[in-house]
Amino acid sequence: MTESVSLKPDLGKFGVWLGSRSIAPELAAEIESLGFGAAWIGASPDAELEWVEPALAQTKTLQLATGIVNIWSAPAAEVAKSYQRIEEAHPGRFLLGVGVGHPEHTEQYQKPYDALVSYLDGLDGGMVPTSRRVLAALGPRVLRLAAERSAGAHPYLTTPEHTGTARHLLGNTVFLAPEHKVVLTSDAAEARAVGRKFVDFYLGLSNYVNNWLRLGFTDEDVRKPGSDRLIDALVAYGTPDEIARRLNEHLDAGADHVAVQVLGSSRPENLVPELTELAGALGLTG
Repeated sequence: MTESVSLKPDLGKFGVWLGSRSIAPELAAEIESLGFGAAWIGASPDAELEWVEPALAQTKTLQLATGIVNIWSAPAAEVAKSYQRIEEAHPGRFLLGVGVGHPEHTEQYQKPYDALVSYLDGLDGGMVPTSRRVLAALGPRVLRLAAERSAGAHPYLTTPEHTGTARHLLGNTVFLAPEHKVVLTSDAAEARAVGRKFVDFYLGLSNYVNNWLRLGFTDEDVRKPGSDRLIDALVAYGTPDEIARRLNEHLDAGADHVAVQVLGSSRPENLVPELTELAGALGLTG
């Protein structure tokens, strides 16, 4: 039997979202030192999650979260064993994010909702507590499932308007942690060019396109390469203070935590200085 009420995990107001399948311990330590509460690891990490313990051992308070483990490629039983191993070594510092991925890129993708429910049953069987897992959720049905069967939701590539809708559907007792992309430049043309490179992939994925249409974007907005209106809604740019104001719109709309993905800085030597600027504007350091 699952827990009837999910406890909100405490990841602070802001975290860093990385489009990698792991995190180096040194980078985890840098992120923690800047005052970010969590590092989210995307790109469908493997079920073994062997990178988690070294990064947690290098840090003291940073939470690590997956954003997300793909249910089609990471069996629930193996993920549950990994969770138990991590939890024993570092209690309360790992949050398991799971999701169904994309139908256009998953050969097994059939009845995804039913598959997700079955996967959650498997995590229950592996003793992964509801309070330490979240679901990638965009639409109403999966958002409601997130509220019923997990600590909450981790929506990706959304807007503060979506956050407001998601909070209404989830209720106030569960966790809501949207991701938002940023480009540290005040040059709109440059920011949109960088943003389009990353958003382009998602313009071909029905679950994201349908979500944007639900938010009021038009067919023209979501047609490649994406309208300026869409890109500006999904990718914050400007000065660090301007970006901070945009990220705080998610908190004002009901988010508990915002996972910030800095675009254009895949190498740590470039990423850390930009995160340092953002941390100051967000009131995390200095």
